[in-house]
Amino acid sequence: MIPGAIVDALSWLCLVAGGLFSIVGALGLLRLPEFFTRMHGASVTDTLGAGLILLGLVLQAGFTLVAVKLLFLGIFIFFASPAATHALIKAALARGEKPLLAPEDASSKR
Repeated sequence: MIPGAIVDALSWLCLVAGGLFSIVGALGLLRLPEFFTRMHGASVTDTLGAGLILLGLVLQAGFTLVAVKLLFLGIFIFFASPAATHALIKAALARGEKPLLAPEDASSKR
């Protein structure tokens, strides 16, 4: 059996790392130049940040029904977040939005 202090330390490590990934994703939404790069930055960090936060919460919950619910929520996020990102990208492409491919494209969009 793993001592409680080690489980608490692992839990807090996961919670802090997940929070940092989520903050980096939020900053990516603000700092990246256009829609497609913003979606990429947000989707990657969103899935990993939420997964780490849920893992930290599962460690805190122990072997309970709450942990099972958190695991189901993590599985849902693991599949739904990339699928939603893909759907948004496809919708933007269908509307005629063009990705920024080179630095000189940035000056022509202004």
